[in-house]
Order: sequence, then C-alpha cells, then structure tokens
Amino acid sequence: MSNENRERTELASSPCSAGEAEETYMGYADSQEILAFLNLMLEAERAGAQLTLKLAEEAGSPETEHLLRHVHKDEAYCCKLLIEEIEKLDGTPSGKTGDFYGKVMALEGEAARLQLLNKGQAWVARKTRDMLPRIKNDALHARLTDMLLRHDDNIALMDRS
Repeated sequence: MSNENRERTELASSPCSAGEAEETYMGYADSQEILAFLNLMLEAERAGAQLTLKLAEEAGSPETEHLLRHVHKDEAYCCKLLIEEIEKLDGTPSGKTGDFYGKVMALEGEAARLQLLNKGQAWVARKTRDMLPRIKNDALHARLTDMLLRHDDNIALMDRS
C-alpha cells in the first residue's frame, strides 16, 4: 500500500504536549486541595504543640519531659512552616485546633497519653506521605518532606522511650 492511500490517524494528544496538561490531569493536587490539606495539618500540629507542652509540664520523669519538649519544638516549627506555606498560596491559615488534644487528655495515665500521642504523630506522617506524590511545587514538597522526617524521627524516639 502506498503512503498516499493510507488513512491518516490523528493522535488524541501528543506526548510532547504532556507538559501543557493541567496539573490535576497529571495527578497533582490543585491549590484548593493543597490548602485544605495544609490547614488540616495545621490544626493537627497545633493540637500536637499544645498537647506536648501540657504533657511535658506533667511529665513523670526528666527524660519524658525532655522528650516531650523536643517533640513540642518540632510541632511548633511545623505550625510555623504550615502557616508560611498557606500564606504563600494566598490562603488563610485556620485558627482551629484539632480535637486530638481533648482525646489524649481524656485518657488516664501518662503511658496511655503518650501512646495515643505517638499514634497521632503516625497519622500526620501517613497523611503527609500520602500527599507528597501529589505536590508538584518543589519548595513545598521539600518543606513537607522535612515535616514528615521530623515526625518519623519523633515516632522512633517515642517508641524507644
């Protein structure tokens, strides 16, 4: 068959134009989804910061107090990080505190509270790990990775204590 007689097939899209596709089409989160995620994490981090400060004040040993103050410092850092990133996206940082604080403080005993605190740290780490592949912005991705690594480190520290 000659080239003249072949039907010309039009491609639906060219691989060369993949870079022009909408970010959501490529699997990335849009700005509204990112802002909702960042505010959810801010509310959780705020609860964690308040909780670790309270638990440090009530700690049964100097070692536990030191550990909780270390975790508190990271929680406060993550609150600041999240507020900065929300504002960079022209969003409004949530003023709410997650209900996790009340759930932990409703428990009796330091051991039970610390165990649930660590589960909360793991929840934040899991949610962040799930969202990272959907973040296209390299700077935001790097900062959320930093937040994730801090949580992973703190989980390991608390597991050892």
